[in-house]
Amino acid sequence: MYTKKIYFTAENFDRLKNIFENIRGVEKISAGKISAENVSSQVEPEPQEFENIFGAEIEFNPKKIDISTLLDNLFENFSPYKENNLGVYYFSREDEPQIELHMNFVATRGKQMVSSCANLTINDPNSNPNLARKCYVKVGKLKNFIAEEKLS
Repeated sequence: MYTKKIYFTAENFDRLKNIFENIRGVEKISAGKISAENVSSQVEPEPQEFENIFGAEIEFNPKKIDISTLLDNLFENFSPYKENNLGVYYFSREDEPQIELHMNFVATRGKQMVSSCANLTINDPNSNPNLARKCYVKVGKLKNFIAEEKLS
């Protein structure tokens, strides 16, 4: 079976794990240390490097679930508009445009996103960029992931 991986950080790993463990298409969730490069956000647009941030590796079947749905679930449970150590990290360059597009969508919204049971993202769009809230989510290219069991 072909799987892909995406990496998330949040203020609470157990809550992060609970969000994704029962989602159809998510095959495995691992805790570990994330190192990333070219990390930026709407608030800190200057790219930086981060070493050893604790987070989760989400291994998923792209035929059953896509990155946008995973991101919707993350942002439905953790607000991207508050400073709470949210991060999205990718390894495959083919995922970069989809993540960038989704993050642009999130950054220009007025209200927090809500996912419907039909996997539709619902929220209030802003045509005036001055009314958009600041999105604190950090996004970058994964440099390294060390699973928790390998840290001992």
